[in-house]
Amino acid sequence: MRTPLAALFVISALAFLRSSPCASSQAGGAAPLSDRTQACLSCHTIYTQGIVADWEQSRHARSSVRQALSRPEKERRVSVQAPEEAGVAYPDVAVGCAECHLLDPKLHEDTFSHNGYEVHVVVSPPDCAHCHPVEQEQYLAANKMSRAHGNLAANPVYRDLAEAVAGVRRAGNGDLRSSGGREAAPYESCFACHGTRVAVLGTRKIDARTESVEVPDLSGWPNTGAGRVNPDGSLGACSACHPRHCFSMAAAREPRTCARCHEGPDVPAWNVYENSKHGVLSSASREASAMDVVPWKLGRDFRAPTCAVCHASLIVDTEGAVVLKRTHGFGDRLWVRLFGLVYSHPQPLEPDTTRIRNATGQPLPVTLQGEPAAAFLIPPEEQSRRRRSMMTLCEGCHGTQWTTLHFGQFAATLENVDTAVRQGTALMQRAWAEGWAAPESLFDEALERLWTEQWLLCANGIRYTSAMAGAPDHAAFRGGWWGLSGSLVRLREAVEHGRRTAR
Repeated sequence: MRTPLAALFVISALAFLRSSPCASSQAGGAAPLSDRTQACLSCHTIYTQGIVADWEQSRHARSSVRQALSRPEKERRVSVQAPEEAGVAYPDVAVGCAECHLLDPKLHEDTFSHNGYEVHVVVSPPDCAHCHPVEQEQYLAANKMSRAHGNLAANPVYRDLAEAVAGVRRAGNGDLRSSGGREAAPYESCFACHGTRVAVLGTRKIDARTESVEVPDLSGWPNTGAGRVNPDGSLGACSACHPRHCFSMAAAREPRTCARCHEGPDVPAWNVYENSKHGVLSSASREASAMDVVPWKLGRDFRAPTCAVCHASLIVDTEGAVVLKRTHGFGDRLWVRLFGLVYSHPQPLEPDTTRIRNATGQPLPVTLQGEPAAAFLIPPEEQSRRRRSMMTLCEGCHGTQWTTLHFGQFAATLENVDTAVRQGTALMQRAWAEGWAAPESLFDEALERLWTEQWLLCANGIRYTSAMAGAPDHAAFRGGWWGLSGSLVRLREAVEHGRRTAR
């Protein structure tokens, strides 16, 4: 039950929450709080003031599911059709602490008893799906991000790359030998974006000012990676894009949110966007942009596209006609994959890429010679459909000729880059074939690192610059063609030196 100290603050805490500007801004008044959420706030307004303040600024704090469903369909932020059908137990109260953290306690391995309630720590996509079922289904069914943990951890080639990034190597006897991984390093590097596997190890006591509280002891936590494996067995973290506990749509639409993971040098989408015409215009017109409006109107609510405009949001024209539907399958408008191993290639058919095998049996979407694993990739007609949907959006601001020529130039650039990368791969394969580089790992020797930099760092800068009509220097001297051609020269010299030494 409530602690005596917390009980002293119940009335003042609730008065603060209900009198805030956010709470009073909704027409018709804010939705009432449930008794369970009031019980949570009676303590957490004292102990976690920042969390409460963040939630208090959210739509959740002042809206019920029934109020959300009263909006016109295009303006809705929920996809449930009727709250009772989706199992929303309290459709007429605000979405508070209890409405998320007390849902389906038996399904959550991290559920623990706390002040008379069964609470789980990790709010997962199935919890959010009580109100947002379509978004969850799209995220899981058609989005590689939802499988990001497994696609990295269960693919031996990708896992080897992660080990090359964050693994421990110790110098001795003129050699570098692996001595196991750093426990925290993967959590703060590769798996910070791909998502950890959150597991319950038992319980532990923490000091909460006036008392000790026994809570689940979690490994892989905290984490908001896009492909996080949750204690209830579900995949993903809505908070990867919608920050807790405000879950702001405006924050999710902010390009900097995407930059947390899509930033160079390996995935330089943000770096290219920031200095592109789109990025400059978006930044210059930010104060005049309606970042929280649903739906987004071309030419009215934003002057230049953000990541969300192109890849996720519901976009309508000035008459309200739909240009692109909202999607949480973030590959729905993508026909070509720009990064990965080793060349550009069509998007995978399924979000689980661990099933892919190329013609040589490797778990990769292309062979090292550049042959796509076509059976596991979207067919040409689907590529055309997705490309056409993106072109339709571009044509909302650009002329047909500009758009057509841009997309044609992009296709030519991908072909040029892939051809250049193949030259480096041929040199690397010669080194493996002649025995003075070991092919068991593709990333642990100096030659292999030089080859990897070609496609993982330099080539990606060129590809993204072309795709996004971005900052030209990323295609020229900031990695780009200068780095790609320079590393090819160094790789050739190293290969020739190795051959001479081997003789």
